[in-house]
Amino acid sequence: MKIATDRAVDLKAAIGAALEAARERTLTLLAPVPEDDQIRQHSPLMSPLVWDLAHVGYFEERWLVQELGGVEPMDARYGDLYDAFLHPRSERPSLPLLRPAEARSYVDTVRERTLSVLDGVELDPANPLLAHGFVYGMVIQHEHQHVETMLATLQLRRDGVYDPLVEAAQPRRGAPPARSEVFVEGGPFFLGTDDEPWAYDNERPAHEVEVSAFWIDAAPVTNEAYLEFVAAGGYADRHAWSEPGWAWREEAGLEHPEFWEREGEGAWSRVRFGRREALRPDEPVQHVCWYEADAYARWAGKRLPTEAEWEKAASSSPDGRKPRYPWGDEPPGPAVANLGGALLGPAEAGGYPDGASAYGCEQMIGDVWEWTASDFRAYPRFKAFPYREYSEVFFGEDYKVLRGGSWATHPVAVRTTFRNWDFPIRRQIFAGFRCARDAE
Repeated sequence: MKIATDRAVDLKAAIGAALEAARERTLTLLAPVPEDDQIRQHSPLMSPLVWDLAHVGYFEERWLVQELGGVEPMDARYGDLYDAFLHPRSERPSLPLLRPAEARSYVDTVRERTLSVLDGVELDPANPLLAHGFVYGMVIQHEHQHVETMLATLQLRRDGVYDPLVEAAQPRRGAPPARSEVFVEGGPFFLGTDDEPWAYDNERPAHEVEVSAFWIDAAPVTNEAYLEFVAAGGYADRHAWSEPGWAWREEAGLEHPEFWEREGEGAWSRVRFGRREALRPDEPVQHVCWYEADAYARWAGKRLPTEAEWEKAASSSPDGRKPRYPWGDEPPGPAVANLGGALLGPAEAGGYPDGASAYGCEQMIGDVWEWTASDFRAYPRFKAFPYREYSEVFFGEDYKVLRGGSWATHPVAVRTTFRNWDFPIRRQIFAGFRCARDAE
């Protein structure tokens, strides 16, 4: 009994520390942003930053105070203002939102109540909401995901430079992988997880799939490689694009990745958080939509990997083991992956050889989200938990799956089974890709 009690105390302490770390990250991100810029909508694709701040407080209050503590909402209005499904992003600036100081006061009060409830709650292993602290993990991941969303908003900010309070780390130097692509043998593979305690419902259950042998790029496609596609007239090559992709290319006037600009013959720059700088050829390309990634792969004589292929290349090994991460079961650290916003951008290809998977794929966790060929669909025997709106309402052919996390993704919110999804036209997210091809 004492062992079980000690474990519960340790888990509560870990949960409390993770909650505080997520909040510190949120407030540190927003601290240098002027109040007017926190209120303003920088793109109709994104919410005002102050909405995101109050929303993470509302989500925390909803699950960790109201649900677990059995108390009434602090303010009934917040259920309308900050429920993500009641108002599209384009409407949110017109709502009577809390001002930045009011939002900070609200999230502080919620946190006090959350920690009070945590102190008295029993992390009952028979209750799926509380087993292994699942509901706390859901809220912690949710806040980190909104930090990444806010970073995307700051990237879209047209006026002024974003200077974070925390100085960016120096990128790791490395050589590109010795092989441009690696072979993954065919056979059965267990997709998804039953064991990850904080995995979302769409990652469950683990189920066996048959994967044919294939080749996959050892690293994400770089700016230098993508420039070859641009220089070869790939954006004007109708044969490289799917029918809907070509229609979107023409409608949106796509000529290159978002935030790029031609500076002269063969020279390109890009904007990153308000600063224009020379394009780094060795970085993974980012800010490309699914249609652009698909067109490049077609042009290169390849294709995008399915999400089952991606997960097998990232997490399986020839001996049948499936570790939690490409490099093993140890949590992510700066030697194996670029995560958590430490660099404020992707690292160069080949910078993390120690993070390679058993098959030899590098940078499958961190740097850029990677588009896959797969639609976002439920796994067999899927059960929505704890609410339908996290996953179930998005299933279908309208959304494409992304895998692996980006440089802005926090380590708590990424694993080889994690499934992200978005519309195939989205470019503001920190997304790139790698290619695959059938084995001959």
